[in-house]
Amino acid sequence: MSGTPPVLELRGVTRVFHPPGGAVAALRDAELALPGGDFLMVTGPSGSGKTTLLNLCALLDAPTAGQVLFDGRDAGALPEEERCALRARAVGMVFQRFCLLPHRSALENVAFRFRYASAPADEARARAECALREVGLWAQRERPARLLSAGEMQRVAIARAVALRPRLLLADEPTGNLDAAAAAAVMEILAALHQGGLTILMATHNETLLRYATRRAQCREGLLRAG
Repeated sequence: MSGTPPVLELRGVTRVFHPPGGAVAALRDAELALPGGDFLMVTGPSGSGKTTLLNLCALLDAPTAGQVLFDGRDAGALPEEERCALRARAVGMVFQRFCLLPHRSALENVAFRFRYASAPADEARARAECALREVGLWAQRERPARLLSAGEMQRVAIARAVALRPRLLLADEPTGNLDAAAAAAVMEILAALHQGGLTILMATHNETLLRYATRRAQCREGLLRAG
């Protein structure tokens, strides 16, 4: 592993927003290195900068200062089209509110991910079915998302995120809308994906979940600190 760059690296990353009333530094001079196969959990209260951090790591936002690197490449230096392609290929995302199409089936929601990969329809369906098997939802594959439980919806969201076999999975409060049993099921799926070699960065305010992580960091008032 010596000489291999981290999957994800932040170097002196600051993100400043300019709402009415003055500038707000949501993240300040953040340093982070995420090696392949790591499971890093970032804790902190609402408003501490966790979501800003994940949006930057997902290349959904750009830093005001500093660099975000994927496999040693400065994502900010890439042309927009190449950066979008990198995000579609290398990053999977799971959100607190699931972000599913409610009237589409579980299978259609997962297969939708392949539109960004220009995959043939039969390949998209086969790989979406495989992803749903991984999260234990094969039997519910044709059920509309609106008829699934909250825990099942989040499992569909995980299947969608990993269907393209990304280098990095970003999870923003993935258990925030779930009861204890559903949250435990989701965390066991994430743990299994990590055991399979997936690199995961997860944000949460629930410190009881830290046992699933290989490493932890804290976000407080825009400052990211290890441990």
